[in-house]
Order: sequence, then C-alpha cells, then structure tokens
Amino acid sequence: MKKKFKKALVIGSGAFGTSIASVLACNFEKVVLLGRTVDFKHNIEHYHENKKYLSGQILEENIVASFSWEELDGIGQELDLLVFGIPSTAITSYLYDHFDDVERIVKKGVPVVSLSKGIDPVTLELSDDLFFNFLSSFKDQFTFLSGPSFAREIMDKQITLVSLAGRSREVLIKISNMLETPFFKVMPNYDIKGVLLGGALKNILAIAGGVIEGLGYNDNTRAAMITRGIAEMLRFGVIFNARPETFYGLSGMGDLILTTTGELSRNKKFGLQIAKGHSVDEALKIVGHVVEGYKTTLAAHRLSEKYEIRARIFNGAHDVLFLGKHPSDVILELMNSPIRFELG
Repeated sequence: MKKKFKKALVIGSGAFGTSIASVLACNFEKVVLLGRTVDFKHNIEHYHENKKYLSGQILEENIVASFSWEELDGIGQELDLLVFGIPSTAITSYLYDHFDDVERIVKKGVPVVSLSKGIDPVTLELSDDLFFNFLSSFKDQFTFLSGPSFAREIMDKQITLVSLAGRSREVLIKISNMLETPFFKVMPNYDIKGVLLGGALKNILAIAGGVIEGLGYNDNTRAAMITRGIAEMLRFGVIFNARPETFYGLSGMGDLILTTTGELSRNKKFGLQIAKGHSVDEALKIVGHVVEGYKTTLAAHRLSEKYEIRARIFNGAHDVLFLGKHPSDVILELMNSPIRFELG
C-alpha cells in the first residue's frame, strides 16, 4: 500500500521518540531517527532495534538512523514532519547547538511535534516557551503531544489515545492524520498550557505513587493521592491560564492514572527505589533512563513558592527528593494537616 506522506525526522532516540517513529512508519515512506552515537545507528541499520531503550522490539524497515546533522544534509527536502523527542531539560541547549539546522527546516513550513514533558527548574517555563524563545515566528507550526502512552505498549500496537495541543486547527488536523493508525488515535486540543502542565506534573505524582507503594500502602492511599494531586494540579493550571477540563482529559487524568499505576512507569520505579532507602543518585542509576519528574519536582516547588500555590503533595515530594526528608515523615505531616473542606 502506498504511504500517504514522504519523510519524517524524529530528533532523539529514546523510548518514546522511537515508538512514535514506529507509528509514523505506518504512514510515511521514510522515517529518520536522529540519535547521538554510532552504536545507535549500527543497531537500527543491522538489527532494526533500539537496543538501549526498547530491547526486543523490532522496528519497521522504513525507519533509518543517523547520528549527526552532517549526515542529514538536505533533509529538509521532501520533509513532511519534524518531531522533537528530546527531554525538556535538553531543549534549550539543543537549540543553542543546532538552531541553524532546525530553523532551516521550520522556515520551509514543516509542522513540528514536541514530545517533551517538563518545567524548566530555572526559568519555570513549559516546553512551548523553551521552543518559542528561539523560534517565536513559527508558533503556529508547533504542536505538543501528551497522554497515557507507554512506549513499549505503542510498539506492541496496543490501542492508545493521546492529546495533541497547538494553535492552528489546520496544523492540528494535518498532524493528526500523519499520526493516526488503527491502534493510535490523536485528539486535537487548543489548550497548550493545560496539556503540557498535566504531562509534566503527573510525573511528580507518579514518583509519589511509587513511594506510597514502596512503603506498603495500597489502593486507598493511592486513590487519595491521585484525587488530591489532581486538585493541586488545577491550582497550578490557574497560573498558566490552562482550562480546568484539560486536567480531566488524556494528558491529565489519563496520563496520571497510567504513570501512577503502570509497571512500566519510570517515575513510579524511581519512587519505589526512594521508598526502599536509596539515595536520589542511586535511584536514578537503578532506573537507568531519564526520570522527568525528578527535576520537575524542583520546578513545581519553586512555582508554588513564587505564586503561593497550596500544593502539599508536590512540596512533600520536593522535601523528600531535595531536602532528604523521610517519606514516612512527610506522609505523617500530610495526615496531621488542619481540617479543610474538600471543595474549599
């Protein structure tokens, strides 16, 4: 069957970027995965496998790999889509290093999807602002994908629904068509801040969920944390003028349920290791991959201080990870807090 689109470029060779490349391979003649090492390129070319992040998952034949922009000379020709699959903490440094390469592509009108979830702990900006600090003239071309979507389950073609936020209806519909398959469905959304904020903050609650489980608490406790965590997320949303209903959608509640309960959640695994008594550095090493929620915890704490947001769960996570408090002590403090009406 002839593919609908010609070429897509995915920057970043992590698990999620690779899984999205696999989705795109259903609709594109060629998908280029841009990694950082010769070994990565070798594994894709010879084994059709991202051995570091998705060992055992075989990629489609029309996915090819590169490890440098020099190899991509002329990539802008016939390029239909640009995807950023790099961590939010790397956006600014990446654009500093490769601004000319990226600008050359977006100047041609190529639409962009960002997969990054996080809040910059220094500037307190979401990933849209991190991109627009460099590429403010191209805001309508940018979209931001988030939602309950483990990379391995995408690779296994499990039915997955995600949110895609952007400014332009035309671009949102166009990219949705590029991404949709019989097992992967996109739901467009204009609330960029809400989608990004939900995708970032749920990682902190996933860490908290791992800690709760690691301490031996069960479903009652987890359910309480999730529902009160959503209430705190809504307070952050007010600061960014996000729509409250977005937090009850795929990028909010959907992603939160997945990452606080799913066994594939890196943030939950990190929390489990913290509960076992490991230091932050030890826990990060055990997980072995980027734990977005760790640095986002610091950013959320700074936001809560700056804007006087009542966020006891988020600040409790901060105290455990950055001040060395024992998780049990934080839970005791939460349980001993003054009585408040639930909807007050």
